[in-house]
Amino acid sequence: MEYMCDRPTSGPGMILCCQCGTQIEPNPANMCVACLRSEVDITEGIPKQASLFFCRNCERYLQPPNLWVKASLESRELLSVCLKRIKGLNKLVRLVDAGFIWTEPHSKRIKVKLTIQKEVMNGALLQQVFVVEFVVHNQMCDGCHRVEAKDFWRACVQIRQKTTHRKTLFYLEQMILKYKAHVNTSSITQVTDGLDFFYGQKQDARKMMEFLQSIVPCRYKTGEELVSHDPKCNVFNYKHTYSVEIVPICKDEVVCLPPKLAQHLGNIGQLCVVYRVTQAIHIIDPNTCQIAEVPGPIFWRSPFNAVCGRNQMTEFIVMEIEIISDKDKRHVAGRGTVSQKHVLAGVWVVKASELGVTDQQFHCHTYLGHLLRPGDTVLGFDMRAANVNDAYVDKIRADRLPDVILIKKMYTDSTKRARKRKWQLKHLDEGAQATMETRDYNEFLEDLEEDVEYRQNINIYKDPSKLAVDTDDTDDEDAPKISLAEMLDDLHIAEDATGGEGADMMGEGADMME
Repeated sequence: MEYMCDRPTSGPGMILCCQCGTQIEPNPANMCVACLRSEVDITEGIPKQASLFFCRNCERYLQPPNLWVKASLESRELLSVCLKRIKGLNKLVRLVDAGFIWTEPHSKRIKVKLTIQKEVMNGALLQQVFVVEFVVHNQMCDGCHRVEAKDFWRACVQIRQKTTHRKTLFYLEQMILKYKAHVNTSSITQVTDGLDFFYGQKQDARKMMEFLQSIVPCRYKTGEELVSHDPKCNVFNYKHTYSVEIVPICKDEVVCLPPKLAQHLGNIGQLCVVYRVTQAIHIIDPNTCQIAEVPGPIFWRSPFNAVCGRNQMTEFIVMEIEIISDKDKRHVAGRGTVSQKHVLAGVWVVKASELGVTDQQFHCHTYLGHLLRPGDTVLGFDMRAANVNDAYVDKIRADRLPDVILIKKMYTDSTKRARKRKWQLKHLDEGAQATMETRDYNEFLEDLEEDVEYRQNINIYKDPSKLAVDTDDTDDEDAPKISLAEMLDDLHIAEDATGGEGADMMGEGADMME
């Protein structure tokens, strides 16, 4: 067998390695790569093992000295944290490439593959690849420490509403969940007539205050308590409290407006029905279908009270109904806006408790002409039998007071509607969800079903326990329902930033609604 030695026909001449005699191209060290690596280790001084600290509650990694960074596995943020933990990467070593090596998520090990370069022996440039292994240790961050302690706070937002039921608070809870306005709270406490939000910083409480003012009509007062004082540095440490008062008016209540306010709102009637409470109080005149909005600042300048609530309502049976034409409506309407959603009608009703016992019927105007039919059951306020204690109502002439004010149509039994409801809502405290099944909460869910505009800003989720149940809907065909297209999928992702279980995330539909 012949051996042919290929010699380069062009380029620099070849030399022999001074250590092993291998033919190599000329370099400043006159050594081959193998011998050069045996003589010089450019990774010397760089640790091959390091530690990372991870908070399981907020899923953040510690970047010394005291910065916690949100990062997922094999992300650029996590790679930046790992590189900053390697102390030997100084100016003498040039980092060429870095990347992760896959490890089991539950192993608490993260491996980073590094490629570095360094000049050695007369200016020779040597490149080497090695692996640094990081051990993940669990450590709770300062913010989560305060949350777990539940007694550390520097600012508190106290939300109160002085009403007999909590419909507005239920609506506010859903808006807080939708826009994640509670992410910076250290703890949330539920009280009889409201909620308390505790914060570690004053600016977080201010953000909540701005959010509340954009969602519901309210006003607030501030207070502070001195915790400590350093006289040498003139430093004061305070606890700040924001007391928020929501207007004491809720949906489906009858209110009596002050005369000047009624005139300011387009000469609307003083006796009105509240059909929605969002950023303002939405009222409608049952005699003319005229609507108006009362913002929070206007309400506090001219306050008024609810004449009747849910507990004072009476069930009536519709005997006869007649739609009032637009021509006749113009004679009674004021100068304000007339609702295009509601239909004005004249109705003859009788009390459900007196049906078949007496032939006494009441005639009134109602804005529910598009919903009511003869034989339907409707909730109303009997002005004749009611004991109203309101200064504005006393000043209204008796001949201008209606006998009955109809509020809301009743469909089927609330228990049946709750059993066939195929959707659910989230809560700030999921542990208290079982205690939310009260009369007020069920009425709030019924209001969401009956009013499309009222629920358009609320995230509604499918209830998997009821979607597969085949129920008979023949007894409540007219009852409004929420379609599947309006429901979101509630997804539960079973892995967090370290592969742990229990991290809950909203469905993709929530991002679509945003």
